[in-house]
Amino acid sequence: MSNSHLFLQAGFLREPLTNGIGRVIVQLQRITFKFCKYNGASNGVREFLESDLLDFANGNPGIVVYVKPRRHHSPNITAEYLNGERQVISLHNFTRDEVNKWVKFLRTQSGNPFIRFRKMSQTVNPSIQGTWTPFTNRNPDLNVVEFPQEMLSHPVNLPRTATEHLQEIFRRQQGV
Repeated sequence: MSNSHLFLQAGFLREPLTNGIGRVIVQLQRITFKFCKYNGASNGVREFLESDLLDFANGNPGIVVYVKPRRHHSPNITAEYLNGERQVISLHNFTRDEVNKWVKFLRTQSGNPFIRFRKMSQTVNPSIQGTWTPFTNRNPDLNVVEFPQEMLSHPVNLPRTATEHLQEIFRRQQGV
């Protein structure tokens, strides 16, 4: 395990993860490309601007795109998010594909700074029973079963559900 997590700020998840319920609001508000028109380290950025920038701008009308040529400066991207955070990425000697990947990465980020979580899960009402997973109440025999298996896929061998049990009770009461 690396020690890179030691340099990250520690904290808890501050807001609920509700972006995407209903519709997704892209958190990237503004992206600025700074590059040199003549420097060789800016080749990938210039190629991206010539070929892919219009597609990116048309596909993301809610993101404002600025292009700032700067003489004798190393190329970089500055991303500004709705929560006020800024992220600057140096693009020194990057190819067009790498620049495209970084732009897509910045577009999909929330803008929150990367933090080391103090706990793996956070809840308002903590449980004394531990963390639930989809495999908590599963039969351990399924760990060694090779799928597909006839016994599990055939509907006759499945146990009755609570709905079927209630329907049977209702039929008995109706006298059917």
